[in-house]
Amino acid sequence: MEVARPPTLYLICGKIAAGKSTLAKNLAAQPATLLISEDHWTSHLFADDLKTIEDYGRLSARLRAAIGPHVVDILRQGLSIVLDFPANTVRNRDWMRSLITQANVAHELHLLDFPDGICKQRLRQRNASGEHPFQVSDAEYDQFTRHFVPPRPDEGFNVVVHTS
Repeated sequence: MEVARPPTLYLICGKIAAGKSTLAKNLAAQPATLLISEDHWTSHLFADDLKTIEDYGRLSARLRAAIGPHVVDILRQGLSIVLDFPANTVRNRDWMRSLITQANVAHELHLLDFPDGICKQRLRQRNASGEHPFQVSDAEYDQFTRHFVPPRPDEGFNVVVHTS
């Protein structure tokens, strides 16, 4: 007899093209687990308005404000959620922490720890495939990566590190 897992919020941290969305899909394959992807929502809601990193910051904040209460409600109903939003800054993680607190659920923060060279190689392959909703240049990668802050122990997350 399978024991029911408590609802859990799965979070993902990693540079562009580190494999966050692939990991998110794998985590969401668990029973009673829902995947919510920022790229999916932003590409459908804001595609024409997403031109700069400032646009991303503004529109991502709007999406977080709209979807946060929904995430909490789903978790309170007993489903787990894989939140495929980048947990790449302290500010984003603070928002994610507020969801955990409001829903009073378990969590895991998955950190994909790969060097820039590997991420850029994967990014070029991803861009060439045309399957991802956003094309990112090396320069944009560098711009976004400057804002990347790995989680610190004092943030209090249950971190699972992936290095391969």
